[in-house]
Amino acid sequence: MFPIIYSNEFLHHETGYFHPEKPERLTAIKNALKRIPWADQLEWRLPTPLEQRPVMPLLQKIHSPRYIEAVRQLANRGGGYLDPDTPVSARSFEVAQLAVNAWLDGVEQVLATGEPAFVLARPPGHHALRSLGMGFCIFSNAAIAAHYALEQPGVHRVGILDWDVHHGNGTQAITETNPQIAYVSLHEWPQYPGTGSEDERGLYDNVLNLPMKPGSTMEQYRPAFEQKVIPFLKNFQPDLLIVSAGYDANADDPLADIALQPGDYGVFTDYCLQVTRRILFGLEGGYDLDAISQSVVATIAQCLGTRIQ
Repeated sequence: MFPIIYSNEFLHHETGYFHPEKPERLTAIKNALKRIPWADQLEWRLPTPLEQRPVMPLLQKIHSPRYIEAVRQLANRGGGYLDPDTPVSARSFEVAQLAVNAWLDGVEQVLATGEPAFVLARPPGHHALRSLGMGFCIFSNAAIAAHYALEQPGVHRVGILDWDVHHGNGTQAITETNPQIAYVSLHEWPQYPGTGSEDERGLYDNVLNLPMKPGSTMEQYRPAFEQKVIPFLKNFQPDLLIVSAGYDANADDPLADIALQPGDYGVFTDYCLQVTRRILFGLEGGYDLDAISQSVVATIAQCLGTRIQ
């Protein structure tokens, strides 16, 4: 069984009718996964409730207490904006914490079984800085999950692969000073948020940025994975690989200009499985509903592999 950590509570982070990071992203993916012939091989799990595992102590290790309080107060006032792109609604503070819990549950699941899992949650997180939410992101889910993993027995190194079309500036900023975490990003250049140059290598040569030209396809991504991403990760030897799984590098996505196809994410997943099966996939971007749904299906199908053939 392949675990998917999901809750309808994630739909209550309301962003407004015209915002691309909308609840329908999750419902489209969920509906697609319910329709696939091998849907009986999926195990849907609810995240741990905040009452059972408060995330505030861990949040305060990653984000500044002042920023966390600002998000809480904004939600309590009924909502507003952290920046022009990043809305907060009345329940966003609670939902964003539950999303963090879902990522933590994913870490525990993968470490317990040695097999992949997928966190189907929102809001996304890879742009969130220590003291600033931006780019649709409130809390830095992947970075928080990596630090949490390092607190678990037997985990000494965590790799983060970010294949979202936008550079995960928040994830990199939070993790690049930690020698136990390696961060890899393939992203369109130039593109929001304007970070992620090849010269950014981290304090311990633990950062690998691979800017991709607009219009890039698998013809450019394949050698990037085979010649750079996979050797870098294998050399690091992570005890856990976290994938910031954004699907906005699809040709049909409205917010970028990379020309991947949904099936290409199955190839990406196969590359990851060459490094380790201890992989936590967590949703980041992706704004064409059909493309993101097909891409998540391709990701999970590759993980199940021989079991669905």
